Amino acid sequence: MAKILIPYATTEGQTARIAEYAADVVHGHGHQAQAVDIGVSGDTVPDGYDGVIVGASIHMGKHDKSMRDYVRKHRAALERLPSALFSVSLAAHGDTEEAESYVEEFEQETGWRPRHVALFGGALLYTQYGFLKRHLMKKIARDKPGDLGTDIARDYVYTEWDGVRRFVEDFLDELSPGGGEEA
Repeated sequence: MAKILIPYATTEGQTARIAEYAADVVHGHGHQAQAVDIGVSGDTVPDGYDGVIVGASIHMGKHDKSMRDYVRKHRAALERLPSALFSVSLAAHGDTEEAESYVEEFEQETGWRPRHVALFGGALLYTQYGFLKRHLMKKIARDKPGDLGTDIARDYVYTEWDGVRRFVEDFLDELSPGGGEEA
């Protein structure tokens, strides 16, 4: 049985939902998983784990600073262990080239080149935003490529949950021959 750490940094909660779902997928395959919000729990060390799946969201064109700092600090462990990155952004829903550029910049800033990278669509949570942010996000959604919703009376989730499941299962497959199942 493998023990997987899923450290994540989130601003509005969608990356947390993805990290928790990833942990559920890991559990469903008979392994242990711990999803940890590094913004709340602080510095969870990857030592003692068999693999790490890092999750970070994009805001204002950059991955969360706390995650960049975390990866720089634990780069040696991330390079030693099987590790992966999932990046959460609105760009991943409609502008893959832009989403990939965020990951490239993250890799340059941290020096870490994850073996596996996934780009997941985030969410527009209009009903949870204040007045100014709601209207700013509507303008951003209207100006972005892709089909982003602009009805501020509702929320939009762009995460493809089957893609999250496949990403985690592919990661587990590399940990143990035989499809990530406990041997």
